[in-house]
Amino acid sequence: MNTFGRSFRITTFGESHGPALGVVIDGCPAKVSLSAEDIQPVLDRRRPGTGPLTSPRAEPDRVEVLSGVFEGKTTGMPIALLVRNTDARPSDYDELRLVFRPGHADYTFQEKYGVRDHRGGGRSSGRETVGRVAAGAVAAKCLAMIGIEVSGKIEEIHGVSDPGAMEEEIRKAKKEGDSVGGIIRLSATGVPPGLGDPVFGKLDAQIAAAMMGIGAVKGVEIGDGFAAARLKGSGHNDPMDSTGFLSNHAGGILGGISNGNEVVVRIAVKPTASIALPQKTRDSGGEETTITVGGRHDPCIVPRLLPVAEAMLALVLMDAHLEQEKYRVFVQEGDLK
Repeated sequence: MNTFGRSFRITTFGESHGPALGVVIDGCPAKVSLSAEDIQPVLDRRRPGTGPLTSPRAEPDRVEVLSGVFEGKTTGMPIALLVRNTDARPSDYDELRLVFRPGHADYTFQEKYGVRDHRGGGRSSGRETVGRVAAGAVAAKCLAMIGIEVSGKIEEIHGVSDPGAMEEEIRKAKKEGDSVGGIIRLSATGVPPGLGDPVFGKLDAQIAAAMMGIGAVKGVEIGDGFAAARLKGSGHNDPMDSTGFLSNHAGGILGGISNGNEVVVRIAVKPTASIALPQKTRDSGGEETTITVGGRHDPCIVPRLLPVAEAMLALVLMDAHLEQEKYRVFVQEGDLK
């Protein structure tokens, strides 16, 4: 699936080394002030080539607003956003045309579709997230209008939580031709109670699906997450008094519905799959071989994945907000009958 959401729907398109990537947003309310300047700062946080610890691919990632905005405001029609690739080097991947890279989706794409884009992974590349981030910036702009703010931070890199030591872990991995992963903490404040549905449309289930839909994410926690398994009910329940909840072990969601507390999410990000060290693999003919992956890659994708994760949380919350608005209208109309 390349489409995400119900009421606030996005469809992303494009490949890592194709001419462009982008997104079409359908369901954005009309009369929201919006311009490329609202989107570009978030894309700048995600783009490569910003420092010695990121991929040296020099992409400006300048966003173009093609439709859905007139005289500085959204029209309620589909919003098309485009980011052109300017520093693609598909020839870097010629030697990998018939070889499956360990840790990548090369083998599974070939098995599913019978064909794959070997140029940096095509749609399975981290560059696919450009469209998500652009759409997430639009969602965040809409959420801010109703008092909801999404933010995130890096909690760990390769098991290290000190910021200076995190950077050193990345430098060490790069020097060794290897890579490292980490943990990101996301939060959303100002989320009103009532977002989400109690069974199959649980808000935490939607968030988990959104996060696991990011290629490098291998685990998701809501609130205490796995730590809850080591607590008793008396320690995990969130007591209430006349002022509200006295704790937030649930991460702002109870029974699949937001409870008004801060929504707290943690995600585990795997080490970048493309590494310079020799690795054992096989080719499309079944022959065993050893490869080293060339091209331009991040020794740690966590810093650039942070705005992607924030974008996905914003998209889920915006979608849930619009769904709840529909429900409110339905209930109000029912009360009038």
